[in-house]
Amino acid sequence: MEHHLPGWLLNSLIYLGAAVLVVPLSKAIGLGSIIGYLAAGIAIGPWGLGLVTNVEDILHFAEFGVVLMLFLVGLELEPKRLWSLRGPIFGWGSAQVLGCAAVLFLAGFVAGAGWRVALVAALGLALSSTAIALQVFGERNLLLTPSGQSGFSILLFQDVAAIPILALLPLLAVSHDVDTGASGLDRLTEGLKIVAVIAAIVIGGRLALRPLLRWIARSKTPEIFTAASLLLVVAIAALMQFIGLSMALGAFLAGVLLAESEYRRELETDIEPFKGLLLGLFFIAVGMSIDFGVLIAHPLLMAAVVIGFMVLKAAVIYGLSRLMHVPYQQRPVLTLLLAQGGEFAFVVFQAAGPDVLPPGVASFLIGAVALSMLLSPLLLVAIDKWVLARHSLQKPTSMEEISEQQDAKVVICGFGRYGQIIGRMLVAQGLKITVLDHDPDTIESLREFGFRVFYGDATRLDLLRTAGAGTAKVVVVAVDDMEQSLKIVDLLREHFPNAKIIARARNVAHVYQLLDRKIETVEREMFESSLRSARSVLEGLGWPAHEARESAMRFRLRNIQLMHETYPHYKDRAKLIAVAKEGRQQFQEQMAREREERRQRTHVDWDQV
Repeated sequence: MEHHLPGWLLNSLIYLGAAVLVVPLSKAIGLGSIIGYLAAGIAIGPWGLGLVTNVEDILHFAEFGVVLMLFLVGLELEPKRLWSLRGPIFGWGSAQVLGCAAVLFLAGFVAGAGWRVALVAALGLALSSTAIALQVFGERNLLLTPSGQSGFSILLFQDVAAIPILALLPLLAVSHDVDTGASGLDRLTEGLKIVAVIAAIVIGGRLALRPLLRWIARSKTPEIFTAASLLLVVAIAALMQFIGLSMALGAFLAGVLLAESEYRRELETDIEPFKGLLLGLFFIAVGMSIDFGVLIAHPLLMAAVVIGFMVLKAAVIYGLSRLMHVPYQQRPVLTLLLAQGGEFAFVVFQAAGPDVLPPGVASFLIGAVALSMLLSPLLLVAIDKWVLARHSLQKPTSMEEISEQQDAKVVICGFGRYGQIIGRMLVAQGLKITVLDHDPDTIESLREFGFRVFYGDATRLDLLRTAGAGTAKVVVVAVDDMEQSLKIVDLLREHFPNAKIIARARNVAHVYQLLDRKIETVEREMFESSLRSARSVLEGLGWPAHEARESAMRFRLRNIQLMHETYPHYKDRAKLIAVAKEGRQQFQEQMAREREERRQRTHVDWDQV
């Protein structure tokens, strides 16, 4: 009796087997996981062993990995932070898309392509791969750097720009069979439908999702919460697809709305494994989609197109990176990641139709985009090994990662100037500490002075556990970056509730957010030193030392009191300003009375000293 494997089981065996065999090999020789997935796709695709032929269907399914990735990125962005990025998103994002499209259109038109073909090709090639770029930024811990923030803003705008690009395609059609005469009422209906769905997502995220997730969490059934997490993303993606918008953009919006939810970490934990597998499948599908037949038929033309559009995009993007004040060490990575083609170009070229883009040209351009996505990680390896290694100011150093469980009673996250003072004082008292920092220069410098500092990102839960946060009595959060500081505090509060947290605050706004998290011991990084400098100024003007000290202490106590008085109103700016002004006025009146008493007591006009 013959037995046949079901199609889904056979395909699963092929995909997983290819990934398990090729990806570790690729990482072992230093090429990275993305190249491994692409190589696995080429190997099992139509131009390799021919084990899989339904490439287009797999690519559509695998695109859901990009959707999950954008949802997780949204979970890391609170609405306030997203609003603060509106300038880079619409400013630099539009500059990149329009600048690259204009340069590519001129190049295509000069090369002899018709203006419609040149325009569609330029718009499609101007887009970049969100999947590859964000994956690389994440692997290199660059998302919070200037290059990561700039790249993310541009990529997010590209997702938004894809909507009008797709809407433009029917207007470019020259065939009468293509319906370009939609009535004004039809367009108004479509517009209202889009607004209604986006409003439903926003309002639902604010009002309905949190109570729903809370109700599901009370069932204490982890697999149902995982199912609910996936259902949420799938439903939003389906809604956005229904109205013709980007699924990834909708998922990102949902993630932003849940960024302040108490279930954010749970959602991240549940969805992360699915995202990784589906992203891997997406890269495999891209590898399978490369049409080597077109490459073989026109190798020189394909090479000219791939190299040409990547070089032109790179020139525009590098210029923008300089205007965006991206550090010069980070510009090559940002430029290369945005210079490649993107997955949305596949959609644009396929949606253009034969009246705008002839099938042969569409197939050629899709192959060029896929090849650029294959070349980009390879070029990144070359940049790392030759360009950045040659021009880097950093000395090679081997970073000591935590490999064994630590048991110190004090863990310090961040060992810059602030953290070092704390650490040195504790070490001087004979106390054992565990230090985490992610700046190689800082670590190398401290090791020269005999400090044992572990290289690691304290926003990672696994590293905090290994560092001993679960058994430590005190955890000092001394990192400079506000967002990283709050993320570490959230992780500590959720997973290590018994540890006492002592946090460094960059400013009063940071203090307020730490107070929201019930952190009792908060120190503003420059407050005490500034007060001491103020005392020195008064003494330099002739004040007696004890009066200068008392004045500084009164100011300190009143400042802390005023900060706690304004804290309940810090989200209401008008009320906050009113309370702060009233408090300062009262303090100034009190100081005026004390100055008058001092004049009468000493017969000295201190205001004229």
